[in-house]
Amino acid sequence: MNLPLKRLFTSANVMDYETPKNQMHSPRIYVERTLALIKPDAIHQAEEIEDIILRSGFTILQKRKLQLSPEQCSDFYAEQYGKLFFPSLTAFMSSGPIIALALARDQAIAHWKTIIGPVNCTKARETHPECLRAKYGTSDLRNAVHGSDSFSSAEREIKFMFPNSVIEPIPMGEAAKDYLGRFVSPTLLSGLTELCKQKPVDPFVSIRVE
Repeated sequence: MNLPLKRLFTSANVMDYETPKNQMHSPRIYVERTLALIKPDAIHQAEEIEDIILRSGFTILQKRKLQLSPEQCSDFYAEQYGKLFFPSLTAFMSSGPIIALALARDQAIAHWKTIIGPVNCTKARETHPECLRAKYGTSDLRNAVHGSDSFSSAEREIKFMFPNSVIEPIPMGEAAKDYLGRFVSPTLLSGLTELCKQKPVDPFVSIRVE
């Protein structure tokens, strides 16, 4: 089951825990995902930035260190194409390694945007002196970190940086039992039944061959 990332953010996809009959409402877990980038100018502060991320209640689902080509940067920042700063942006982002992080928590997009602060580092130091861009950024371009600005951007950017990722909610409680019953147990039962019928000498080899 491979659900679109944006479905994570709708109430229809919120996961409920089992609720005792004497309670009126079920507690819910709201989980969003967002993409964070540690840019070339802040790569040497990556460990400190990651520590701040974890202390802010995020889970780091995936992490990748890479260096993008100018063409890849152009694709990633395609929404900025045509703006005056676009050539400088792609040149800077391809000038050195970056770290891509897929983050998760409740209201992840809004929380991460608050933590990183305004794009303009000078403004950030005046209005949000504790934000990451105020601490580590030096200009509008070299502003240390990136964050997805919307649900659709998060979906696209996570897929860009982690193309093999499976983006779907993790079942919990009764939802996990339902998922196992519907998708895992039938396949497992079928495979084990077939093994019992065939009685192979080495069932592990048989499974690999199949």
